[in-house]
Amino acid sequence: MTRMRRTSAAAVALALGLSVAATGCGKYSWGSLKAQKAWKDGGTYYKSSDWKNAADRFEIAIANDPNKAEVYFYLGNSYDNLYKPSRAGEADNDALIQKAIENYQKASERDPKPDMRKLALQYLVAAYGPDKLNAPEKAEPIVLKMIEIEPNEPSNYFALAQIYENGGRYEDAEKALIKAQEVKPNDPLVYTTISGFYNRQGDFPKTIAALQKAAELEPKNPTGWQLVATYYWEKAYKDHRLSAAEQKDYIQKGIDATDKALALNPDYSEALTYKNLLLRMQGNAETDMAKRAALYKQADDLRNRAIELNKKRTAGAK
Repeated sequence: MTRMRRTSAAAVALALGLSVAATGCGKYSWGSLKAQKAWKDGGTYYKSSDWKNAADRFEIAIANDPNKAEVYFYLGNSYDNLYKPSRAGEADNDALIQKAIENYQKASERDPKPDMRKLALQYLVAAYGPDKLNAPEKAEPIVLKMIEIEPNEPSNYFALAQIYENGGRYEDAEKALIKAQEVKPNDPLVYTTISGFYNRQGDFPKTIAALQKAAELEPKNPTGWQLVATYYWEKAYKDHRLSAAEQKDYIQKGIDATDKALALNPDYSEALTYKNLLLRMQGNAETDMAKRAALYKQADDLRNRAIELNKKRTAGAK
């Protein structure tokens, strides 16, 4: 799950939690009522990204009701947002990420909602990631715990693979991704994630194989085949180590992929654009001038059609 999606889930959960908190206040003690008010006020600050005031109110909520477990994640996330990686090494700043970790840990153990416990673990892993504390040895056992809790969730294996890849443990990363494939063999996202790993490793055949599998799993979606075409074009255009025969083969396979995308959506402007680019490359390599001119003409027609489609969409949007 991406950071954006995690944040969205947290915001929804916070809104639900505050709406529940607003009812039934008569049954609370004075300390608990004070905790409820601080929780509600903290939520208001949190939603407006005022992390300092949010953290202050959430601290008051917990001080008055330590059993109010739903507060811990948001307290941790407020401190997390206050932390500045660029100021790592400054005592006050480093204390913020430690407070975030402490409260994420408490949330992962105490929050009554399974989704929030899972979210806390995900943010805990991110706190140990390369953008923050860069401590993969601490992140790994957390992800292994997540896998133990949800052994059939591929995103957990993605997270483990990322830790291994960041640490240069490429064989272990590949094994984790293969495990994700085993638990969700029909999920296109698994194969696009695997393709990204192989692409970073410079293994083009395995990259393409994974992308093609993802495309095959969504037979009505043209974007999968267009992505395949994009990779073939990039390889043929940028890799100057290719022989003439290899480049010709990749150009043709890229054209074939755009054709599959266009068969599903004839007005797919991106596929039209890439087929245009691939045909131009094919024309550049053609020694027969008549055939070269025909390829350029076909490329021009596709380019012009893509331009017109984009103009119509822009006009429609306005």
